[in-house]
Formats: sequence, C-alpha cells, structure tokens
Amino acid sequence: MNEQKLIDKLRLIERLASGATTKGEEVAAELAKERILERLRRFEKEDPPVEYQFTMTDMWSRKVFVALLRRYGIKPYRYHRQRHTTVMAKLSKTFVDETLWPEFQDISSTLSDYLSEVTDRMILQVLDQESNEVDVVEKQKMISS
Repeated sequence: MNEQKLIDKLRLIERLASGATTKGEEVAAELAKERILERLRRFEKEDPPVEYQFTMTDMWSRKVFVALLRRYGIKPYRYHRQRHTTVMAKLSKTFVDETLWPEFQDISSTLSDYLSEVTDRMILQVLDQESNEVDVVEKQKMISS
C-alpha cells in the first residue's frame, strides 16, 4: 500500500464513522466532522462525561488517539508521573463505545499494517534479510551440580 492509498483508506474510515454512506460525501468532510460533533453533544446531554484513562501500546497509537480527541474538541491530558502512553479525557461512555473507540481501532489497525509493511520492505531492501519471527525453541533445563 502506498501513502496515497493509506490516506484514502483512513478518509474512508472517517466517513464510515461519521455515518456517511456515499463516495460523494467525501467532498463534505467538514460536514462529516460536524455530524460526529453533534453526536458528541447529544451523547453528553444524555450521558454526562466521566474521566477515562486510556493506555496505548505505543507512541504511534497515542498520536492517532490524541489527534482524534483534539479533532472532536476534547482536551487530552495526563497526570504527573503517568506514562507518556497514558491519555486521560472526559467523555461520555456512549461516545467512547459507539464512535471514538471504533474509529480509533480502525485507523490504528490500518496505520499499523502500513507501518509494518513499510518496515518489512525497508529491512529487506537495506539489510537484505527477512524480518520474520524468530524460532521458538524449548528451554534447556539447567543441570545443577
């Protein structure tokens, strides 16, 4: 997958998350964002925001998640001494469950696949080696004397 295909796929995920049904709605990306923001406002009235703690597995996921939060006007933060991969935010449970988390998972998965593909290709080109998993072997028992 090249970079443009990745961008197109990520935009498609965003359209699906916002409820867009046709390719023509891509032109109305700002309207899609507004639909999600309206959904967020509706959820907040029905289901008041509570503090969430999200723990990301890596900095790439964290960057995507923080960007999504900021895109929807949500201020991410973390407390002193929390890990850099921890993200705190005040959100409605409904918004997290129905909109934010599914969109994040789709985008993060797509980006991870792309980064893995690029990494494998670069390792093969630069180091002339495959980056497959290592062999799994049985652990040797220690002989005590």
